[in-house]
Amino acid sequence: MIASGGFRKYIAITGRRNVGKSSFMNALIGQNVSIVSEVAGTTTDPVYKSMELTSLGPITFIDTPGLDDIGSLGKLRIEKAKKSLYRADASILIVDSYPTEYEDKIAKLFLEMEIPFMIVVNKADILKDNSQEIANSYIKKYNVPVLIVSAKEKKGLNNIAETLKKIIPTDDEIPFLSDLIDGGDLVVLVVPIDLGAPKGRLIMPQVHAIREGLDREALVLVVKERELRYAIENIGITPKLVVTDSQSVMKVVSDIPEDVPLTTFSILESRYRGDLQYFIESVKEIEKLQDGDKVIIMEGCTHRPLTEDIGRVKIPRWLINHTGASLEFKIWAGVDMPELEELTGAKLIIHCGGCVMNRNAMMRRVRMSKRLGIPMTNYGVVISYLHGVLSRAVKPLLGGEKL
Repeated sequence: MIASGGFRKYIAITGRRNVGKSSFMNALIGQNVSIVSEVAGTTTDPVYKSMELTSLGPITFIDTPGLDDIGSLGKLRIEKAKKSLYRADASILIVDSYPTEYEDKIAKLFLEMEIPFMIVVNKADILKDNSQEIANSYIKKYNVPVLIVSAKEKKGLNNIAETLKKIIPTDDEIPFLSDLIDGGDLVVLVVPIDLGAPKGRLIMPQVHAIREGLDREALVLVVKERELRYAIENIGITPKLVVTDSQSVMKVVSDIPEDVPLTTFSILESRYRGDLQYFIESVKEIEKLQDGDKVIIMEGCTHRPLTEDIGRVKIPRWLINHTGASLEFKIWAGVDMPELEELTGAKLIIHCGGCVMNRNAMMRRVRMSKRLGIPMTNYGVVISYLHGVLSRAVKPLLGGEKL
């Protein structure tokens, strides 16, 4: 089974014209997917190739145009090459000579975009004994992994995957809620059963919370929002934590004492899969929205929208009511990475909880939004913010940190 674009890694192959980027990619994957020519600037558009690479798993290589292209068309090609970097988890910089101003510019670009990279000295069949000396010059200057290969002779390619694996960011596993509770604590999960609830089952965040609570040896009580107050008043134990569906947060707030810690499933998802602090900072951009501003509603899967869909109907309605502005909403749904054209001009991205995504896939979208300079938040943070309860909803996760 080939992994979707949201879960695989994206590796950009970059460098000056005619250093052998396309030859390297063809040799590495064992297929002639990029056109190879002695003419500089043969690759005019990024070429994408998805595959499984031993020890690294599912990845997509991006063969980019040369970043030293010239002329008016050359500038357009460079811009396309740079755009492809917004999706990259890492890059392989191909070189065939000592460092030049172009390698300096590319390395500076990687640093600004926080893209880890390795260097491949290509054309070892031509460079011969000079290959190692050239490699040493790059090691000294950029302090990154450097390998020597010959794409033409298909030599030196065996360590590429292992080197990439070492430099690609790995996002540490974060508990869903187990670090917020102890054995014997009471955890109350408020689970509305409405039109959005799947028939005969619970959604993934609810199941996740139950399982982590049980694994922690806690007492897990699941109730609907209408039964919450009765449960709190009659069970005889003060909850260590109450977790609610975001859409029920206002009723839950009114039904539990102020000193009972409260959060939402979506905010737990924000921390577990994404960057909660960044989402909190970004949600404040709502106050800057004006007439005509574009807001992207981003979903991590495809589903049949409901009449009162939370992302496509309710959040846009709440945002318009809050800001008083006539906003333009664009929906982007799917497990693949969005095309940059879909995001151009956006003032804010509001992402779903991402319950079908893993942390790496969500964090790739977070990193992309940061590189593009477009603030990104998520459903649960937005809903709690618009209802005036964000500070309380994130307090169990952030403690006394100031929002």
